[in-house]
Amino acid sequence: MAYKISDDCAACGTCIDECAVGAISAGDTKYNIDPSACVECGACSGVCPVGAISQE
Repeated sequence: MAYKISDDCAACGTCIDECAVGAISAGDTKYNIDPSACVECGACSGVCPVGAISQE
């Protein structure tokens, strides 16, 4: 299951640099993860300061 960013996202951008496959992009109010590109490594979840990233 791919990771997903909830509405709790603070749009800080910490996760985008952590994604080795470039699956994270900036949205209008939060960052988004492309589920077809996510390799489920969990690196983004580990660095999110507000805990907004989890597996679907």
